[in-house]
Amino acid sequence: MTAKIGVVTVSDRASAGTYEDKGGPAIVEVLREILLSPWQPVMRLVPDERTRVESALIELADREQCGAIFTTGGTGPSPRDITPEATETVCEKILPGFGELMRERSLAQVPTAILSRQTAGIRGRTLIVNLPGRPASIRLCMMAVFPAIPYCIDLIGGPRLETDPEKCRAFRPPS
Repeated sequence: MTAKIGVVTVSDRASAGTYEDKGGPAIVEVLREILLSPWQPVMRLVPDERTRVESALIELADREQCGAIFTTGGTGPSPRDITPEATETVCEKILPGFGELMRERSLAQVPTAILSRQTAGIRGRTLIVNLPGRPASIRLCMMAVFPAIPYCIDLIGGPRLETDPEKCRAFRPPS
């Protein structure tokens, strides 16, 4: 069975067509590199509007039944950055460890990473992870947290994801 993975770019400029979406394709590139399981991306591009972000997350989780959703953009401190708030609104459980680890890894690269507000949470059988907007930062953060993602999705009843252990060794406790 092919797993669906949602990819949501949150950007006023990209959704208006005045800026090329580089975040969504960067997420897909990392997933293609590390996943061995069959999967397909379900892409969305929305402006930095809370109701639009919430609607996209709900649609991908509830109707599309994505096992995971990765967002990019909207995690900074500016007034229009609302992705974490939208994520927290639609999730039943928040997993702050994802954001903590992403900030820790990012801080080793740049001191402004402390301004990032990435988080993650669970909606039904879907894991939602907020990623930064820059492709290099997306890769860094995904590689940091992805070892825990397949097991998390197992625990919430989502599709089984297998990674290429030479690219990203997913952790599952011994049975």
